[in-house]
Parts: sequence; structure tokens; C-alpha cells
Amino acid sequence: MRESSTIAVLCLASASPRRRELLSSIGVEVEVCPVDIDETPNAGEAADAYVARLARQKAAAGVGLASLPVLGSDTAVVCDGVILGKPRDQQHAAAMLRGLSGRAHQVLTAVAVSGPAGMLEACATTRVVMREITEHEIAAYWATGEPADKAGGYAIQGLAAIFIERIEGSHSAVVGLPLFETAALLARQGVPLWNGADR
Repeated sequence: MRESSTIAVLCLASASPRRRELLSSIGVEVEVCPVDIDETPNAGEAADAYVARLARQKAAAGVGLASLPVLGSDTAVVCDGVILGKPRDQQHAAAMLRGLSGRAHQVLTAVAVSGPAGMLEACATTRVVMREITEHEIAAYWATGEPADKAGGYAIQGLAAIFIERIEGSHSAVVGLPLFETAALLARQGVPLWNGADR
């Protein structure tokens, strides 16, 4: 059984507990340094360009908040080419879930790491197939409080797992951080992982 370090080796430019937990799962302890940036998509901006831009901006905004490499990340749920953000209210969440019900959509998560090697970035695209969801399930799911701050109005790592028929791609990317791509970027920046891959 390995012992995890309690010394932060990375600045996480996000208040997301899910991203912190994912990084901890690969042995990376972080100093949480939330940043505040405008997340409004630019006119005509493609989803992959949008998440990549926000990841870079978050990483750049975190530089100077700690004397460590900085990781920024952003996730977008995309259906029919439309970026689905966090629901404004119950009606908005219900509309998004109805749109996702019984069909496939994409989840794009970009990660950027600023450090000694400069600004490095990667993006993972995962195809998610959701079973048909009833109106009763949609209402009951909203009542749990889980969808309120989730892109697309659902959390794959939470109660909505029962709605997911299958995924093609990275499960951790749908949760909030593509660990395969992230580990490669961190190793290039000299950030120690649990297996010492940076050494």
C-alpha cells in the first residue's frame, strides 16, 4: 500500500472537488487556487476550441497564485453541436435531460498545464449514450439537488449513473478530468505522479 504525499505539487485553478479527487487518485496533491474567468462561448466558437480556450485561460490565471505548475480544465456537454452548460433552473435542466434522453451526446474535456515546459494542453472527447429517461425520473433527479451545478444537467459519477447505457472514451473526462492525458502533461512538467513517471 503506497503512502500519498501531503505536500502540494500542483496548483489546481478550479474549485471543483471532482477534479481534486481525480488528481488525488493518481497521487497528485494539489493546492486549490480557484480563478474567476468569463466562460461565455465566443460567437461561432466550436466546442473543442471553447473548452481548450477556457482551460488555457484558467491555467494562465492561476500562474502566480502559487509557486507550482498550474492546471486548468473545462468540460462541455455537446448535443447536436450545441454546448449545454449548467442549468439555470429546474425547467432548463429538464429540457436538457429530455434532449439527451435515449440518444448519444459528446462530452469534451480540455486540460492545460502551465509550468517549466510552457503551456501544454490536451483535449479528450467521450461519446455518452443515455437510455430513455421518464418525466418522473427527471423530476425526481432534480429533487436530489445533484443536477443544479452540472454541465448538461447530470453527473455520471453520481445518481445519474443509472441513466448511462454506455460510454466510448474516457470515463474520468466525463467526471471532469481526462487522467490519461493529464498524467502525460504533468509528467512533461516534472510533476510527480504516484509511479514517479516524471523521474
